[in-house]
Amino acid sequence: MAEAQDHYEARCVMVIVAHPDDAEFSSAGTIAKWAREGKEIIYVLCTSGDKGTSDPSISPAQLAEVRRREQEAACNVLGVKQVVFLGYEDGVLVSTIGLRRDLVRQIRRFKPDVVVCQDPTSRWSAQGYLNHADHRAAGDATLDAVYPSARDPHVFPDLLTEGLEPHKVREVYVGGTNTPDIWIDVSDTIDVKVHALHAHESQVGPAVRPDRDLEKMVKERSAIVGAPQGLPYAESFKYFLLR
Repeated sequence: MAEAQDHYEARCVMVIVAHPDDAEFSSAGTIAKWAREGKEIIYVLCTSGDKGTSDPSISPAQLAEVRRREQEAACNVLGVKQVVFLGYEDGVLVSTIGLRRDLVRQIRRFKPDVVVCQDPTSRWSAQGYLNHADHRAAGDATLDAVYPSARDPHVFPDLLTEGLEPHKVREVYVGGTNTPDIWIDVSDTIDVKVHALHAHESQVGPAVRPDRDLEKMVKERSAIVGAPQGLPYAESFKYFLLR
């Protein structure tokens, strides 16, 4: 994590994603690493993942509750302090002014030094994998919330009446990107990442994907990311130090 000339050191990290399990797939090794360093980790989820199933027998409301519990269990594994669910409908997330205001509210409430989010420009990441539209919408709204909306007092002045003063985020890590420029060594936390992902049983459990060895998949992908940098396992991001 970058350190400016004034010996700035990040205290609070906010992870903003579209669905339960998004943060674990992209960033759990890094999140666990930062939590071990004593940083306060806050999750903000735009949706509760209430459409994320091929089983027509479970209702969206039931699935949302299942996925909330799974996300909370994963956060307990990683050392995340708090999870905020914004409650937007899964599958149709749009980067609206309303979503941006809700994200600004959380940024001003918790005052993170660092925000981790999804890449709004990424339409695909590999052959056979198209990026979810909700991921792009969440990333787009997050970046607009970080700059300039959370910083400027005349943007969303109604938030001032809630006692939420402007806040400037110092660093942004964009995950799920095809153009990374920073790599985090997660060799010491790769097993924690796997453990956290196992908490999302409705998405990765044997009943859903009996043909997939989750641990093998996660470690293979992390090894591929790390290999060009000489790292056994890594996660990559597009990084911004905001002036």
